[in-house]
Amino acid sequence: MSPYFILCIILVYFVGIYIVSHVTARKADNSTFFIGNRKSPWFIVAFGMIGASISGVSFISVPGWVGTSQFSYMQIVLGYLAGYAFIALVLMPLYYKLELTSIYTYLQKRFGETSYISGAMFFLISRTIGSAFRLFLSVSVLQYVVFDHMGVPFWLTASCALLFVYYYTRIGGVRTIIYTDTIQTAFMLFSLIGVVVILARFLHLDFAGVFNAIRDSNYSKVFFWTEYSDKRFFFRQFLSGAFIAITMTGLDQDLMQKNLSCKNIREAQKNMFWFSLSLIPVNILFLVVGAMLYIFAAQTGFVIPANSDMLFPAVATLDVMPVFFVIIFTIGLISATFASSDSAITALTTSFTLDILKANQKSDEYLAKTRKRVHLAISLLIIGLIMLFHVVNNQNVISAVFTAAGYTYGPLLGLFSFGLFTKYKLKEKLVPYVTIASPVVCLFLNFLFPDFFSFEILIINGMLTFMGLFVIRKKQIPENAN
Repeated sequence: MSPYFILCIILVYFVGIYIVSHVTARKADNSTFFIGNRKSPWFIVAFGMIGASISGVSFISVPGWVGTSQFSYMQIVLGYLAGYAFIALVLMPLYYKLELTSIYTYLQKRFGETSYISGAMFFLISRTIGSAFRLFLSVSVLQYVVFDHMGVPFWLTASCALLFVYYYTRIGGVRTIIYTDTIQTAFMLFSLIGVVVILARFLHLDFAGVFNAIRDSNYSKVFFWTEYSDKRFFFRQFLSGAFIAITMTGLDQDLMQKNLSCKNIREAQKNMFWFSLSLIPVNILFLVVGAMLYIFAAQTGFVIPANSDMLFPAVATLDVMPVFFVIIFTIGLISATFASSDSAITALTTSFTLDILKANQKSDEYLAKTRKRVHLAISLLIIGLIMLFHVVNNQNVISAVFTAAGYTYGPLLGLFSFGLFTKYKLKEKLVPYVTIASPVVCLFLNFLFPDFFSFEILIINGMLTFMGLFVIRKKQIPENAN
């Protein structure tokens, strides 16, 4: 298929998203940008969060991961459910009670300014790295499928993608992405279902045939109970999934910002419960796509790329595939990519503007000007990081995202846990030393035992931070402690 035809599809998609953003950004103000005026329908938020939480990383890497991990990723997804339940029942009531716009304001109220800034800074580092990794993968695939054939350099592809996200979110913020993410999630799910149908027809399989082919393959095992040293061991992955959900959703301004845009706590909890349940069939669908791709490769003699992230795009661009396959693959990829990128850039803008610059303490006009400048600066920063990853990347991207999160979200987990489960105040000047020391120790542990630790490094990191905070606690518990 001509890359120019695919480019036309992308441009039509972008025009549609721009129209939606233009409509939703009308009469937008600072409250609209940060929390959507707290008028977002919970069911719209829940559906849109699927795409925002999955992103282009899952769209590409999870199917490729099936070759080595089979369906064991579902063990992590089951852990997500436990984590999301904790968010809905413990964290969200707290956020709504305190009427927070930035969730890190809780740390200021609970401990003080230094803890507050420390938490916000770790979020900014975590989300910036994670967003750049996700976008790097998606842009790399678009470059491979389309723009390499047109002679377009990688830096231009990355820049255009980020500037588009910047442009359609710069005014409407959260109110815009609530609706654009909903549309993009629908396109992504349509794409996944279409991929399964086309692969099944190519392999002459009906619905029962697909089920039997996956069941009889080497890719369908879900639960691993026997060896703890196996990184696929159930309890390792379940616990990791629970804590990944708590930190990367419940302690993350990105997805929590959407929840805080709901009308009240009851609607926000409805959103969280339905969103978490929907992730089960959606992730099963991703794994089915992965298994079908490997079965296709085995039956046709297709050579699987050394980088499993490239399996899906490599199959999608084969000459034997129908034109519609490439179309739905491209639509699914850009939908997953921009559904996560737009909310991430908006959340980073919110946190830096409110938590670091404290622009909300001045006039509304000053706040509006500041957030627009920060919004542009964040977009340019992510472009720079994508270019860096393009030069140095040498590992599976989904693993890299979670590995990075294990080190940068751990201090957030420790800070919030200490605030929730103790009544102590802290010696504020020592907080930065503890939150920096914990990830450093974890890096050292991972260096000493590179084949032992997996995603549970996040839990260890949080525990070390909690222990360090306990050491620097103030001995006397205040009478009015929360």
